Amino acid sequence: MHTDKIILGIDPGTRILGFGVIHVLGKEARYVDMGVVNLKKIDDHFVTLKTIYQEVSGIIRKYNPDEMAVESPFYGKNPQVMLKLGRAQGAAIAAALERCIPIYEYAPRSIKLAVTGKGAASKEQVAMMAQRLLGVDFAPEYLDATDALAIALCHYYHMQNPILASGGGKKGKKMSGSWEQFVESNPGRVK
Repeated sequence: MHTDKIILGIDPGTRILGFGVIHVLGKEARYVDMGVVNLKKIDDHFVTLKTIYQEVSGIIRKYNPDEMAVESPFYGKNPQVMLKLGRAQGAAIAAALERCIPIYEYAPRSIKLAVTGKGAASKEQVAMMAQRLLGVDFAPEYLDATDALAIALCHYYHMQNPILASGGGKKGKKMSGSWEQFVESNPGRVK
């Protein structure tokens, strides 16, 4: 596989949104940038969503990614938190859709498994492996940035591995149909 593309990883959040950018050249992934959008000082949820959209749009303009990988909202006990996270993800996705960038969604466990080999890895383990895999040394202010790099790396690994790319429920999915796939794969978690 001979590839030259930029992948943007997004770790959506309503207080901190992480982003990570890698450049895939041939069969090698190289670190480009990472960072966070700090949303903690915004009191209005709708202004937060507008800010997410604007900031992700700016990141897209700066790095011109070919594809975007985003973490899917995880199962939680608090429906309000899930709703807010889903809206934050949607605001980031809308920024990519406006530029016709293909979007892929990965479950948190799949991301950790792809990067560390353990689906239950800690954020610190994910950060350490992202450093090793990309051959760079960084001290991120927030682990949300290294999580976003891991999301981009997860997508890169799915591109590289035809078994992952064509396999069942563990693969990343383009956004269309992803909830249907979740419901199909997790009938006991949907009530």
